[in-house]
Amino acid sequence: MKVGVVTFPGSLDDRDAARAVRECGGEAIALWHGDADLKGVDAVILPGGFSYGDYLRCGAIARFAPVMDALVPAARGGLPVLGICNGFQVLTESHLLPGALIRNDHRKFNCVDQRLVVENASTAWTSDYEAGQEITIVLKNGEGGFVADETTLDRLEGEGQVVVRYVSDDTGRNPNGSYRDIAGICNERGNIVGLMPHPEHAVEALYGPSLDGRGFFTSVIARTLESAVNA
Repeated sequence: MKVGVVTFPGSLDDRDAARAVRECGGEAIALWHGDADLKGVDAVILPGGFSYGDYLRCGAIARFAPVMDALVPAARGGLPVLGICNGFQVLTESHLLPGALIRNDHRKFNCVDQRLVVENASTAWTSDYEAGQEITIVLKNGEGGFVADETTLDRLEGEGQVVVRYVSDDTGRNPNGSYRDIAGICNERGNIVGLMPHPEHAVEALYGPSLDGRGFFTSVIARTLESAVNA
């Protein structure tokens, strides 16, 4: 099972994402931002970092990269796509997911082990979890506050498109001011998922707070293999 990992100028976690894919049994395929095609991959990860230096807005330039010309229609056609941190920002800028990510409400950069609750365990990227399961993975961002208008937020809640939610601290606050504690969302079909925390940093013992991130990668590998068998 081939998972493409896109590298933009300024990507930081592309190698970590590729390693996570390999650790969980998949084959990682390097995709360059200037590639005109997706090299026949079965899924794609847009990794964390600062694509194109995060000039203008985070992800605003990356949405125009040549590789996105191939990725956007493929994602709308059902290709599993995971956007992590900056990758989530790219997905919202590309209108593959609704809402936007803005500066953390406390105006500081986060780098913490973050508790999350899995709200939707039926997406291509979360089927190895249980709904309501609590996991701990790494969160590191400066512009991670998820915002959307009330109509969009109600639709995300009502259609089960909130994938993971922050577990608030003792003061009742989440780490970046995200509306309704939303840490990650999906599209209606469930093949496109974006989240701010980093599951790729929680896949190996001694290299993160847990192994809780593995489920994102094992889920898509199992789902794709199952689809191939049933085809």
